[in-house]
Amino acid sequence: MWSWDITYLKSSIKGLFYYLYLIIDIYSRKIVGWRVERYESQDYSSALIADTALKEGVSKDLTLHSDNGSPMKPTTNACYPSMAWRYAFILANFVSNDNPFSESLFKTMKYVPAYPVNGFNTIEEAREWVERFTDWYNNIHLHSNIKYVTPKTKHEGKDKEVLSKRHKVYQDAFQFNPLRWINGKTRDWTPTA
Repeated sequence: MWSWDITYLKSSIKGLFYYLYLIIDIYSRKIVGWRVERYESQDYSSALIADTALKEGVSKDLTLHSDNGSPMKPTTNACYPSMAWRYAFILANFVSNDNPFSESLFKTMKYVPAYPVNGFNTIEEAREWVERFTDWYNNIHLHSNIKYVTPKTKHEGKDKEVLSKRHKVYQDAFQFNPLRWINGKTRDWTPTA
């Protein structure tokens, strides 16, 4: 299941924005696809969804979550006929008025210290910044909603091994000094579903 949305990226020129199209895998929180453009376009979003499905090797039904924003409905609907020859198995699922996964990611992105609060000077600069952010977010960022593993670790199914090792470390520490845990329990390192 993927979530996709569009957000504004402020430029250094007042009133001028770039548009970040972004797709996130809800299970792993991994950014699986993105592009930065000068305007909103059904063609851009359709191509992004098709290219991302191909890159990610989608081979079964996919639920694509978006909010009810005006650019989302026609864009998401339109991408399916254009992809039908390759991706007849992709289904759209619209959940009205909310897109918490994408919105949470946008907030994380815009509040990291490296985010250019005065805007991007060029679209190329914006694209380079999003590429660096995506690399950091997917490969280094320890995500709280997936038990502090990276989205890439979760996406590749390696989280179970990492969390099992953490559980052992915590159990050993608990045995050594149980008073450190006031409630008598260590953190739950059971992998998220």
